[in-house]
Amino acid sequence: MMPKETENLIVDFVGGAVGHRRRFGGGRGQALPKAVGLKAGKTPTVVDATAGLGRDAFLLASLGAHVTLIERSDHMHRLLADGLTRAKKEGGDLADIVARMTLLHGDAKDLLAGLNPEVVLIDPMHPPRSKSSLVKKEMRLIRDIVGTDRDAAALMEVALNTASNRVVLKWPQKANPMPGLKAPSHQITGKSTRYDVFMSV
Repeated sequence: MMPKETENLIVDFVGGAVGHRRRFGGGRGQALPKAVGLKAGKTPTVVDATAGLGRDAFLLASLGAHVTLIERSDHMHRLLADGLTRAKKEGGDLADIVARMTLLHGDAKDLLAGLNPEVVLIDPMHPPRSKSSLVKKEMRLIRDIVGTDRDAAALMEVALNTASNRVVLKWPQKANPMPGLKAPSHQITGKSTRYDVFMSV
């Protein structure tokens, strides 16, 4: 049974950190947009295979990309659907952004092949760190809901076999590479996160 405090978790595309990032985040110059290949004259379609709170997908959609979000957790899928509905009701720019976001419920390993993805973004849920204080409370709540992605390597294999342009793995900056993967084509690093980019072409 999930802790009762998970009931307080919501997906908010209107205000808070997401709203601030949309207004002041730095546009296509940010690490994630660069990793997926967003640049002047180029706006690839993206499949976010591990949607979570949808924040990365929302950022990419706010920059013009059409993003398909895949979430297999029933609970998290409901939170995402609610967040998208509330953002749509806000109208204006927010409605335009979420109109570029398509939410699917299911296992990305099963769905990717049928989507013919151009770019696949994968952000696995990692096992707990030894010191829980190092992990934000919100992330602990998400882990309580979705668990850890023990099949992340299998998902990466499917993504690498289906993405026509690239696969982007979001990974802790100082963590060792995911076991069994070939070396990425290149990496883009942020403060605490790095993006391992595997080019298909």
